[in-house]
Amino acid sequence: MQLKILITGTYNAGKTQFIQSISEIEPVKTEKRIVSHSGNEKEKTETTVAMDFGRITIDDEIALHLFGTPGQDRFDFMWEILSEGILGYVVLVDSSDSESLEQTRRILKFFECVNAPFVVAANKQDVEGAADLDTIRDKLSLPEDVPLIPCVALERESVKQVLLSLLFKVSDLLEE
Repeated sequence: MQLKILITGTYNAGKTQFIQSISEIEPVKTEKRIVSHSGNEKEKTETTVAMDFGRITIDDEIALHLFGTPGQDRFDFMWEILSEGILGYVVLVDSSDSESLEQTRRILKFFECVNAPFVVAANKQDVEGAADLDTIRDKLSLPEDVPLIPCVALERESVKQVLLSLLFKVSDLLEE
């Protein structure tokens, strides 16, 4: 059985890295080079334009298929396409960028119509000045029943904890 999980979030939230850190296969990426004029060496040099894809085999019968969405507004038509048939989804937030919190509110609003459980992962918690979980929950107006998990997408174990939180939420809903 193949279970589809969507990984979404704003531009530069860490979706591609999230999938890359956990996937057992070489992830499929649709990255395009960004032309930058800022001269900032730490600035992102590529961005997803269609989707990312990775896979995790749980056991002989179950595999998670991870689909990452592009984060820019101009590719939001892909969100609806990629959300078809999902078991659940992860909304990735860049904890180190206050602007991305506002943009994440728009993404959460868009996905209200998707009838699937979700969790929010506060990525980049290892970055100095990253917003704490209470601040993020407040700025996103997240209800208490929505799991908000600290995350560092560069770390496989951190990504694993986010996905386990989502699977536990799915399991709880199936038991109801």
